[in-house]
Amino acid sequence: MTLDLDPETDLSFTRLLAVPRALVWECWTRPEHIPHFFIPAPNKVTAVDLDLRVGGRFNTVFDVDGQQMDNRGVYLEVVSQERLVFTDAYTEGWKPVPEPFMTAILLLSDAPEGGTTYTAIARHRTPETRKAHADMGFFEGWGTVATQLESYAKGLIR
Repeated sequence: MTLDLDPETDLSFTRLLAVPRALVWECWTRPEHIPHFFIPAPNKVTAVDLDLRVGGRFNTVFDVDGQQMDNRGVYLEVVSQERLVFTDAYTEGWKPVPEPFMTAILLLSDAPEGGTTYTAIARHRTPETRKAHADMGFFEGWGTVATQLESYAKGLIR
């Protein structure tokens, strides 16, 4: 499945990570790993509750500058070691939220020289929401998350 990106509403970047795809997948799908990379340091993930299945919950709590941020969402697509799609447009049980922000799409593939080709896409409902996310630092923030993920995963290589 190929994704057509809409420059008006989508943000995206691709990076090569020097860790195996299976390990990147494990980090994104096991709750004990999420706090180690999912938000740019020095901010922290203080709670994770995952139910890895379509319609299952992807809930996190962030500590950002001493403020607790509750993030609730669901998985829309789970294709082992290839694609993970989650959104804050719904909570578990397909309950719509009044002000959704985005749908995240993570694409993983084996890089030709080894490691993982990692693509992160953030889809937004409107160009204004996309612009707000870009202005908040999408590229820097998600880039930092990718760097933290790679560093953490390297430490897990057996």
